[in-house]
Amino acid sequence: MEKEKISELLKQVRKNEKNNVQNEGVKIAVLGSCSIQYFVKILRYYLNQNGVQCNIYEGEYSGINMDVFDPNSSLYEFNPEYVIMLPFYSDVKECPPLLSEGNKIIEYLDDVKKYYEQLWSQINGRLEAKILQANFVLPPVRVLGNLEYQKEYGRNEFLYSVNRELLKVAPSTVTIVDVDALSNNVGKYNWFDYKAYFLNKAAVRLDYMPEYVMCFVHEILALRGNIRKCLVLDLDNTLWGGVVGDEGWEGIQIDSNNAVGEAYRYFQQYCLELKQRGIILAVCSKNDEATAKEPFEKNENMILKLDDISCFIANWENKADNIRRIAQELNIGTDSLVFFDDNPAERQIVREFVPEVHVIDVPQDPALYVLQMEKEQPFEWTQITKEDLERTNSYIENQKRQKMQESFVDYNEYLKALEMKGHIGKIENVDIPRFSQLINKSNQFNLRTIRYQEANIIEMVANPDYRCLYCKLSDKYSNYGIISCVILHKEGSSCFIDTWVMSCRVLKRGVEDLMFNAITDNAKAWGCSSIRAEYLPTKKNKMVESFYEGFEFELTSAKNGTKEYILNDLNNVVDCYIEEE
Repeated sequence: MEKEKISELLKQVRKNEKNNVQNEGVKIAVLGSCSIQYFVKILRYYLNQNGVQCNIYEGEYSGINMDVFDPNSSLYEFNPEYVIMLPFYSDVKECPPLLSEGNKIIEYLDDVKKYYEQLWSQINGRLEAKILQANFVLPPVRVLGNLEYQKEYGRNEFLYSVNRELLKVAPSTVTIVDVDALSNNVGKYNWFDYKAYFLNKAAVRLDYMPEYVMCFVHEILALRGNIRKCLVLDLDNTLWGGVVGDEGWEGIQIDSNNAVGEAYRYFQQYCLELKQRGIILAVCSKNDEATAKEPFEKNENMILKLDDISCFIANWENKADNIRRIAQELNIGTDSLVFFDDNPAERQIVREFVPEVHVIDVPQDPALYVLQMEKEQPFEWTQITKEDLERTNSYIENQKRQKMQESFVDYNEYLKALEMKGHIGKIENVDIPRFSQLINKSNQFNLRTIRYQEANIIEMVANPDYRCLYCKLSDKYSNYGIISCVILHKEGSSCFIDTWVMSCRVLKRGVEDLMFNAITDNAKAWGCSSIRAEYLPTKKNKMVESFYEGFEFELTSAKNGTKEYILNDLNNVVDCYIEEE
């Protein structure tokens, strides 16, 4: 970050500290081997900017051991939800001696692994916290020259091996944050400021502290369900060079035989790879629709095809309204969208009228488009599952369903014609990543919005007083995989619905009915005489505010938006048009 920008950021940070209560909100502990003062200040600022109030515990300089291994430390009294650990490469006190061979190097690796496994174990034993730990940023100094990376006993090669091994042994409660990759991108000589390190033990040059902090902000937001799912793309001078309405589909710049065209093809390839990892692609263009689609249909140099686009809107309406329409058609929140448009005026309109959309600061040169996306990293997820890889196809198939629905007068007949098949099951180890992901990503159809990590779910699966159920759905067009999750807790003679989430892609298709029947079946199998439920309001789940009333639950309490329910008739079976497998 330029010095003028970092100076302005620090002014905003100080202003934020004056205007925000600092001892309320999500509890986060930051522990570091170097100075963490600026890290904490900027972390609080960025989280506040993303709507997350936070209360941050700032560990002492080089105080990781003191905080973690002392059972009476202030860390455990603070009881954070997240623990951020920022080690420094000098924490690895002993590297293999020169000319060491295989077994000797493994011994040194094992010592480092055991130390961090003990750290994690201490925290996990006393806190129900998610640990976010930076990997080691390899230093720019290479005492052995080019041999540093050729020999296993080289310090940097050893540190690289440590990073790799810690990634392998980290439990599900630990996320290793790849800060070393960021340092590679900005350059090691830029990243390290040894003058500042010797003066005040700064681990990173202040100019790059914002990017450093954002690595962890992205992770925290993702863990809290604040993730982006869809990239909304302009067309002219964004996916290709030129204006298709003026130059025609043959005249746009998308040919790999010239530098400008190759740059746009590179960006299209990047977008395609995003789609392949589960990001939804949408188009929002000021164009006549038929003209806008011609390059996708006729220009053989195009990498993206119409089938890659889940929602295509080209008209002359303002883009803020069109972006809301895209969110509505895809049945996702506008806060799930990322907007990429070369026109700064259009970007400003979206920032002003749909502020929850992440607007990319698009550079003028298309050769820099991909790098800008990489700098901003709007699509940081905690994991990728098989369902993610199939998601974009399901949105495209949904367009076929919508056309099919238009041909039916009776909605129930439409549901029958979909030939839906559902499977209710208890989760096994292979299902846990998707189960956890759906719980942590779902915001709209989420009755309580209590987030559970994989470690929590593993404990529930092993506890006979819990049932973790999933629903898989398929129809004549596609297979959705796991699209709904329920956690039941037996409390005496009553069954409590601890968690009920569902993907909005299958709303009003009968999955709710199928899951309700499974809930009553499991409650009866437990010998329960009633089912209790609760609705906890958030900014995003108002759509399910009266959900339980539709299943004849009796409202027993309503206070400050929170509703508590009970169902005494467990023999009520709801009809649905899903064939259970």
